[in-house]
Amino acid sequence: MINEKDDKIIMIDSLPCTLESVDVLINLLEDESHPVRFAAAEKLAKCGKISVNRLLEVLNKKRGLVRRYIIFALKKIGDPKVTDHLIKALEDEDWGVRKFAARALGELGDKRAVEPLINVLEDEDWGVKLAAVRSLGDLKDERAIEPIKKARRKGDKEFKKAANQALKKIQS
Repeated sequence: MINEKDDKIIMIDSLPCTLESVDVLINLLEDESHPVRFAAAEKLAKCGKISVNRLLEVLNKKRGLVRRYIIFALKKIGDPKVTDHLIKALEDEDWGVRKFAARALGELGDKRAVEPLINVLEDEDWGVKLAAVRSLGDLKDERAIEPIKKARRKGDKEFKKAANQALKKIQS
């Protein structure tokens, strides 16, 4: 039996990648259903560059969960022009937005993110710090070695393991 959620997901999959569809998909990022929100973010990512400007525009207007999905879509698109917006998102009030932005920056591979990610090693949220240390490892920039060692001293077992892995990546 197909329900409303399934209907929405089918509709999302069938949308063409047009500016009008991008607006529909962005509105669906606020749907009550996680699978619908995720499908909309995935489709926005598949639409690629046609989505980027509109996603960046609404990134600064929306709050909470919607921003997480926007960052997810922007990361998957991989356009280098999003780096500055993701760096700004590292200061968001929502820990989830900060965490998604930290991971996205590592996956995008832009070295401009190194210093902002080093600063995030001091974040109050453990998951955000963990995302930052992993991303610093992915970026393989020697500027991160000492800050990672310092943060490692304060971390729990899992954080220390991630810090050691990041240091190995940087020093290899």
